[in-house]
Amino acid sequence: MEVLNEYGQILLILAIIFGVFMAWGVGANDVANAMGTSVGSGAITLKQAIIIAMIFEFAGAYLAGGEVTATIRKGIIDPLTLQGTPEYLVYGMLSALLAAGTWLLIASIVGWPVSTTHSIVGAIVGFAAVAISVDAVNWSKVSTIAASWVVSPVLAGTVSYMLFKSVQRLILDTEHPFENAKKYVPFYMFIVGFMITMVTLIKGLKHVFKDIGFSLNYFEMCLVAAAAGLLVALVGGAMLTRVKRNQAIESEDRFANVEKVFAVLMVFTACAMAFAHGSNDVANAVGPMAAAIATIKSGAVTAKSSMPAWILLVGGVGIVVGLVTYGYKVMATIGTKITELTPSRGFAATLGASATVVLASGIGLPISTTHTLVGAVLGVGLARGLAAINLRIVATIFTSWVITLPAGAILSIIFFYIFKAIFS
Repeated sequence: MEVLNEYGQILLILAIIFGVFMAWGVGANDVANAMGTSVGSGAITLKQAIIIAMIFEFAGAYLAGGEVTATIRKGIIDPLTLQGTPEYLVYGMLSALLAAGTWLLIASIVGWPVSTTHSIVGAIVGFAAVAISVDAVNWSKVSTIAASWVVSPVLAGTVSYMLFKSVQRLILDTEHPFENAKKYVPFYMFIVGFMITMVTLIKGLKHVFKDIGFSLNYFEMCLVAAAAGLLVALVGGAMLTRVKRNQAIESEDRFANVEKVFAVLMVFTACAMAFAHGSNDVANAVGPMAAAIATIKSGAVTAKSSMPAWILLVGGVGIVVGLVTYGYKVMATIGTKITELTPSRGFAATLGASATVVLASGIGLPISTTHTLVGAVLGVGLARGLAAINLRIVATIFTSWVITLPAGAILSIIFFYIFKAIFS
């Protein structure tokens, strides 16, 4: 307690700095994952992706990221076990933010798409193991999160594979692909409207609903999403009647006109995925920061900590800066290095990832946004045969996933002992 009274101001400033650093890492690594398919497929430019992400990631983080956040992310440890030593919780949260942020910086420099959630979870496990005890860690929860290494990519890959196969069968591998695109794309628009609305309701707006005392069960969400999907299909279908075939551009690419239709779809999926991602993953940065700040100000450990609007603002700004300054590296990995993407392939991958998020949230499966998107891109690549995939890049990505949890833990332990030596 004396430590918090004496060094409270310094620790508060460090919490904000490390929180921004972690948010920067989320922007540089995770946001790039969400936008990589759109950029890699050529549906939107890098500049357009950054503008879309700046608007919708920030809106998601600031408007829909503000639930009363549990002090420890994902229930990895019970914070009340540190009631006697609140300064340890502060050191731990600072260590976790700095460790996860450092790992995300390293991964972003080399272009590895890693999970920000796994980074922060690994960091919290590391500090908890040395600050409390190894037994204080909820290992069943950790093993469930680790299971998402397999669950996320396999589920998303399967959905995306089937989606792109349907696009090939109904549109691309037919005598009249452009006519069939205009015929079947409204159906895909319905699925896009449905899935994106579900992602937004489940991942994005749950905090807003909680704040105003409003709730929807899963069935009610499905009804709202179906109505939204129908609206998107009707509006999109009306817009498609105005799209005219330009035969001149088909001399080099038979599907050039078809891909233009899918490119329009990808703009919608990019906007909504950015909003849902911002609302969900900003918590990886602001959750530990809010816990540290609440403990410093009150001098005591609480089970939950409030989320002041200014913390969400700081998190949102950090995410945007991370994407603008360094997001292009991971975007290149997701969008161009795993397999060659076109708007139709990118659409199948993004929609497959969205569907996986909805499905997993509905049945309570642990998933990672990063792993889901990579799996979705792999699924689309496999639909064209194993030769369409860069297996060396895939092996590197999987290795980086396995390393993420222990890397976060080791860095966190080192930083925890440094903070303990400096301030205690």
